[in-house]
Amino acid sequence: MSGRHSRRDEATDARDRLGRIAREWDRPAGEALRWRPGIDVRSLDCAATPGWDGGRDEAEEASAGQAVELADLQERLFAEGRTGGSRSVLLVLQGLDTAGKGGVVRHVVGLVDPQGVMHRSFGRPTPEEAAHGYLWRVRGALPRPGYIGVFDRSHYEQVLVVRVTGLEPESTWRAHYDEINAFEAEVAATGTRIVKCALFVSSDEQRSRLAQRLERPDKHWKYDPADIDTRKLLPEYLEAYQEMLERTSTDVAPWYVVPADRKWFTRLAVGELLLDALRSFDLGWPAATFDVEAELRRLAAT
Repeated sequence: MSGRHSRRDEATDARDRLGRIAREWDRPAGEALRWRPGIDVRSLDCAATPGWDGGRDEAEEASAGQAVELADLQERLFAEGRTGGSRSVLLVLQGLDTAGKGGVVRHVVGLVDPQGVMHRSFGRPTPEEAAHGYLWRVRGALPRPGYIGVFDRSHYEQVLVVRVTGLEPESTWRAHYDEINAFEAEVAATGTRIVKCALFVSSDEQRSRLAQRLERPDKHWKYDPADIDTRKLLPEYLEAYQEMLERTSTDVAPWYVVPADRKWFTRLAVGELLLDALRSFDLGWPAATFDVEAELRRLAAT
């Protein structure tokens, strides 16, 4: 049996497995996690599992099914992009330190072929980047057709860190909301499906995760003393996140609010949202641009 047929059978088995476990979602993840007016992240239960009635064991079984289907659909998307397609997916991960962005990249995005992934982490702008508008470097990092793009932090730093730390006057950063909405509408119109996930970790859980980084030598490289300063500004950051959601959750690029105290749920939820985006493309395989039978005869003659 060919590798492609094996992959197709595995994907079918995975979808069957997910179907059996679908009962653990009392409603679709996209519905359960989508931000809506009235949701206040300042009082969010970060240990909740919205929409998911199962526990960790069931989530791990569901994640195993996600892995096979994600790999299959990502390969189909990549093949489409290599043959003239224009579609792509952009996964935006936004959250304070220890919220689990890196874990999502490793455990969810890491399930697919890395050659079809464009990953970018937006830190402090370089001198070259700072010489341009803040969206300049973002445009240069957008996924090409056929790719899954991942932003670990993103253009939203401009209305979060910049706002809270006072790097720009309010009149400047407030204008960014409309700029971002227009930018994302433009990106979506090119065929990119945007999946924006805001990960929220509780103050107690963040303290525990930061303590682990300090207590384990193999985690020291992940620790930044500035994280303590950020913790002191948590109320200001939550206020900034609240307005970000209110002002930039749109029909073409909605925000999904993901509680992040339970890492297994965070990864399950983002994996499901990413799968939903890929499934929405109804991806097939590109038709051959050559005579398959003729090529088989040529191959047999060698």
